[in-house]
Amino acid sequence: MKDRLIVMVSCIGLLVLFGCKDQKVGSGTDSVKNSSIQIEDKDSLVNNPPKGMVWIPSGTFLQGAVPHDQMAMAHEKPQHPVQVDGFFMDITEVTNAQFSKFVEATGYVTVAEREIDWEEMKKQIPEGTPKPHDSILKPGSLLFKKTKSSVPNLYDFSQWWQWSIGTNWRHPVGPDSTIEGKENYPVVHVAFEDAQAYCKWAGRRLPTEAEWEYAARGNKENTTFFWGNDRGELSKKANSWEGEFPVSNTLEDGFERAAPVRTYPPNGFGLYDMAGNVWEFTTDWYHLNYYKTLAEKKGAVNNPKGAAKAYNPNNPYIQEKVIKGGSFLCSDSYCASYRVSARMGTSMDSSAEHVGFRTVATPQMLSEH
Repeated sequence: MKDRLIVMVSCIGLLVLFGCKDQKVGSGTDSVKNSSIQIEDKDSLVNNPPKGMVWIPSGTFLQGAVPHDQMAMAHEKPQHPVQVDGFFMDITEVTNAQFSKFVEATGYVTVAEREIDWEEMKKQIPEGTPKPHDSILKPGSLLFKKTKSSVPNLYDFSQWWQWSIGTNWRHPVGPDSTIEGKENYPVVHVAFEDAQAYCKWAGRRLPTEAEWEYAARGNKENTTFFWGNDRGELSKKANSWEGEFPVSNTLEDGFERAAPVRTYPPNGFGLYDMAGNVWEFTTDWYHLNYYKTLAEKKGAVNNPKGAAKAYNPNNPYIQEKVIKGGSFLCSDSYCASYRVSARMGTSMDSSAEHVGFRTVATPQMLSEH
């Protein structure tokens, strides 16, 4: 059974970490009409943000890892100047309560709740991969499991992830669990397609990677974390893994898995959980060398939308999107992705317990919705 589970994990694109299927959305960025918005209307919107959102003013910043970040990975470098126009952003990750309203209004069924189409799945995995047994080729999602002993190879994710049949946003920690009493927790086990569907219903969109990082920095420059450079503040500022990953968690920050939104202090823009708790989708394709390409351009790049296509030689069969912010599973020994510049690629055909999203909007979008 263990071997079949590992095959299942591989087949569904799980070993590339947690994504979803893009459904007729191109690069994943909602189009915005070119019609102009009257300045007084824009000022009115900026001064009176939609409930649960905050205005992020336009600005220029250095995207990517700061020089003194010793934990930075190569794909976070080099730093490069980016200019971002102003936009509204959700103060918190989208919650179970918010996602429930969307589902109740539309009858939407998430990817993790749908029957699995083996013929479609075969197109996204190496040719000749054997079909998993029908007993496990059923709707579900990725669920975290602790290991019983130390893990010498932290590149083998299958040691702490299991394919859990019946696990989805309604049942976030197993098929027998519920979201009752967890209305204020971030919705998880949502795929990229699910997040896009929510955005369309709400008249919003997902942020670009540049928008996300600019907002996460909260007006701070040249810092590793949104609060500064002091790693010692982590347990007070974010929900992460403290202890030996993935064996034991000291619970120094108060939580072993996801935490309710607004549990930890906001950043300089008033945004909560821009470090830890759950990873968050962006619209950018994950491209290993994208930052190097941007750094070669002269001057600040205006509102970059990401690479034209995905590229990750470690996962050549998978189309990946960039996720940001890290999660409750991030530790110093494993990714340390509570750093502002941290980024990861996630497949577009799966979901997981530690991935959610938040939305953004422009004044133009709000005026037209």
